[in-house]
Amino acid sequence: MRRRHPLPRLWLMTDERVGDALWEALERLPWGSGVVFRHYGLPVAERRALFARVRKVARRRGLVLVRAGIEPMRGEAGVHGRRGHGLRTAPAHDRREAVAAIRAGADALFVSPAFPTRSHPGARALGRARFGMLVRGLGVPVIALGGMDARKAASLRPFGIYGWAAIDAWTKAKD
Repeated sequence: MRRRHPLPRLWLMTDERVGDALWEALERLPWGSGVVFRHYGLPVAERRALFARVRKVARRRGLVLVRAGIEPMRGEAGVHGRRGHGLRTAPAHDRREAVAAIRAGADALFVSPAFPTRSHPGARALGRARFGMLVRGLGVPVIALGGMDARKAASLRPFGIYGWAAIDAWTKAKD
């Protein structure tokens, strides 16, 4: 594999809806976790400036920062959903997408939506059984995404998931 960093097991997916909760979420992530920086809706200059701020926190906290989107970002450790240098992750919503991503060189797959999620209201979640069938025998690390938290990740361990990613699990106030 082309990556310089160990593959994180825990991930934060960023986007515009996270708002200022982004900074607390970055602090809440355990050392060595990953961040997929999305923020597609921002103009390029604002997106680059926000990425630079996130990169500073990521370096201080030992987080692996990959970017989604077309524009390369200075200091990225890899890319999500694109060709590029470093760690290459890809989204997969069905078996066809998963196989295509693996053939294109993905180091890991973010398989979603595992469970109902606020990010995609009304989208049909895979659920445990369909998730298990989708990921069986893929041969790359699978990161579960969609309505995830530690309890739900534990329920998917029998299917061999490598880790899990979330937005709300990291941005919600601790109970």
